[in-house]
Amino acid sequence: MTLRTPPLAERHEEAGARFTDFGGWEMPVEFDSIREEHAAVRETVGKFDVSHMGQVTVSGPDAAQLTQRLTTNDVTALDPGEAQYSAVTDADGVILDDTVVYRLPEGESEDYVFVPNAGHDVQMTDRWKSHREAWELDATVTDRTEAYAMLAVQGPDSRATLAGETDVALADLSRFEIASGTVAGVDTLVARTGYTGEQGFEILCPWDAAEEVWTALDCQPCGLGARDTLRLEMGFLLSGQDFHPEENPRTPYAAGIGWTVKLDTEFVGRDALEGVYEEGVDEKLVGLELVERGVPRHGYEVTTPDGDHLGTVTSGTMSPTLGIPIALAYLPTAYAEPDRSIRVVVRGEPKKARTRATPFLDR
Repeated sequence: MTLRTPPLAERHEEAGARFTDFGGWEMPVEFDSIREEHAAVRETVGKFDVSHMGQVTVSGPDAAQLTQRLTTNDVTALDPGEAQYSAVTDADGVILDDTVVYRLPEGESEDYVFVPNAGHDVQMTDRWKSHREAWELDATVTDRTEAYAMLAVQGPDSRATLAGETDVALADLSRFEIASGTVAGVDTLVARTGYTGEQGFEILCPWDAAEEVWTALDCQPCGLGARDTLRLEMGFLLSGQDFHPEENPRTPYAAGIGWTVKLDTEFVGRDALEGVYEEGVDEKLVGLELVERGVPRHGYEVTTPDGDHLGTVTSGTMSPTLGIPIALAYLPTAYAEPDRSIRVVVRGEPKKARTRATPFLDR
C-alpha cells in the first residue's frame, strides 16, 4: 500500500529527518535525536508537522446535533471559538477513536472541525455520513485531511515564538480555544491545544501554504518519537496502542477519560456506558514505574511479585525528563492505586516495578 505523505515531506527529507510508517503515513520520527527534541519542548520550544492527523468539517443546521450524537462529550456546550476533548464510541461503549472537536469562530465558512487520529479520517467521515443519513439530519460532512496542513508549536517559549508571526492575540487565547487569523501572512486557525503537556498551539492552514508557516516558526523541528515520549510523560492516550476497538477494546472509564462522558446527553454508546458507570470497571489504565534497570515496552507482561498475570504494557519508554522507565497498562482495579508492588517482564526477566498516578510529570 502506498503511504500518504504530509505536505512538508520534501522539506523534512532535506532536513535529514528519519521517517516511519504511522497510521498509513510516512512521517518524520526524528530530525536530530528524540532526546534533544524532547528537551527542546520541555525547556524552550519545538515544532511538529502533525498533518497526518485527520481534519473533518461538519456544517449545516444539524451539524451540532450530528456531532453530539457521535461523541461522548457535550458539543452543545461549545461557544464559537471553543474546543473539547472527546471519545467516539460504538453501541457497546467501546472507544473507536479519541478526538478534539472545535466549534469554529464566527465568520468561518464551516461550523465544526474534529480531528480523528492518523488513518481514521475516512472511517470517521463515513461514520458521520452514514449516521446523518440514518437519522435524516441536515449536515455537510467533508474530509479535509489533505486540504489542511496541521502544525504544532509547543513548549514554554511557544507563545513568544509564534507571536511575532501572527496577528492572533495569543495572550487572550485560553486552553481549548481557537481563533482565526494569519501566520506568516497565511490565513489560519490557531488553537491553544496540544499533545505534550506544555503550553502550545496547533495551527490549521491550507495544505499548499504549509511551508511558509513552518519556515516562519524558528525553532527545533521535532518528530513523532519526541511526540510519543512527551505525551507518555503526561499519561495521554495513543489510539491503536492504549486502546483498539478489536485488539484492545476499552471504554472511556477503563481508559481514564470517563470525564469526557456526559451521560445527560444522547450519543451512540450512552446506554452501555451508563451501565459501566453504575457497575464500575474490572480493569483501569494505570501508570507504572520500573525500580530496576530495564525499559518497559508495548506488549510486555505485568505480573504480581509471585508471577501471576495482571495485564500487558500498552505504552512504555525511558522518560527523558525524569530519567526513569515509565509505562501504562490495564490492571485489575485493586492495582489502580499508587505504590502497589508489581513486576514487568522485560526480555524474560521480571523487573521490580510499582504503580504510579498519572501524569508522571507535573505540568
